[in-house]
Amino acid sequence: MTPAFHSTVVVGAGAVGSFFGAMLALAGHPATLIGRAPHVQAIRSRGLQLHRAGQVQTVRLAATTELAAVQGADLVLFCVKSTDTDAVARAIAPLLDANALVLSLQNGVDNAATLARHIPQSVVPAVVYVATAMPEPGVVQHFGRGDLVIGPLDAAAAKDAAHRQALQVVVDLFATAGVPVTISSNVMGELWTKLMVNCAYNAISGLAQLPYGHLAALPAIREVQHAVVREVVAVAQAEGQQLPLATALAAMERIATAMPEQLSSTAQDMARGRPTEIDHLNGYVARRGAELGIATPVNQTLCALVKLVEAGRAAGTSGTA
Repeated sequence: MTPAFHSTVVVGAGAVGSFFGAMLALAGHPATLIGRAPHVQAIRSRGLQLHRAGQVQTVRLAATTELAAVQGADLVLFCVKSTDTDAVARAIAPLLDANALVLSLQNGVDNAATLARHIPQSVVPAVVYVATAMPEPGVVQHFGRGDLVIGPLDAAAAKDAAHRQALQVVVDLFATAGVPVTISSNVMGELWTKLMVNCAYNAISGLAQLPYGHLAALPAIREVQHAVVREVVAVAQAEGQQLPLATALAAMERIATAMPEQLSSTAQDMARGRPTEIDHLNGYVARRGAELGIATPVNQTLCALVKLVEAGRAAGTSGTA
């Protein structure tokens, strides 16, 4: 089947968005990255440098800082930080083509719903499994995996035959670029599983500035991660999600094996002094737990510690003893 999407735009092209945009471009599909000025300037001058499988590939693709570039795109990969979802969704709403399909390639479980509140086009939640980093503008390092799970946002979308067909076209498009995409009938459950993994790794990796393999090697840290998982599972189950504890713990353990050298996105943000998404990870679990009457002390503590580091940086302190 020939992919029906003719133009893809990545909104918020950091490491993840740039990786998927580059994979599409390498397969000959038009792709445009919307990102920060230094990243855009580097791509324009020398192409995107993709470090993958021991090689460096120069990927030529369009790059801009202007959100207006979403005009004319029939596939939008929405990759902005969760803290910016609301503002960017509002900004692109009047610019999107009527038939555009918007994939939310973001952490957390609430971004797709936020997008859908502001744009009338079809919004598709996507669970992202890829280990990437952007050590400098114009450079993306790929450490492992690179697959997506997508699915209908709600029951109405699930019953829409045209929407189901559009999801299959996404699968076909990415398949030509060597990116496996799976359609799930329970993508929100998949997102909760990803949230659980992020809560177990992101903040700890960020506070220690260590990759996942190092965390898993310390029994005391694994005990903390198990406590995080138990809390997330309790909140997820209260939300009506089928997330068995044994399954969740096994999924959490597998990530350290699959991505031992990966620094979490939270760690990368903290290293650069950028705001993190902690409010949409451990912070989200803590908030929902409080609303549902479920204690989440470990998630609450990890969120508070990350915020302490962020506040110290904002105040101009070094954060070191």
